[in-house]
Amino acid sequence: MMNPAKLLTLKKEWEGFAQRHPRFMQFIMTIFQNGMGVGSVIDVTVTLPDGRSFQSNMRLTQEDVDLVKNIGSMM
Repeated sequence: MMNPAKLLTLKKEWEGFAQRHPRFMQFIMTIFQNGMGVGSVIDVTVTLPDGRSFQSNMRLTQEDVDLVKNIGSMM
């Protein structure tokens, strides 16, 4: 069972993230408004300060899309 106090903390942290990274949040909203859904591929590369980089990707399932929509409706 989820702790309501933890959910409130998570909501505040999410709002802070959105304020610190507004372009990223706009990017995410644009993607979902333009039809990112089942079968879409998310490709992520993270570059560390020392120059090393790591890459991974995933193809979205219906469950993934539903999860993101549910999280979005909570925020």
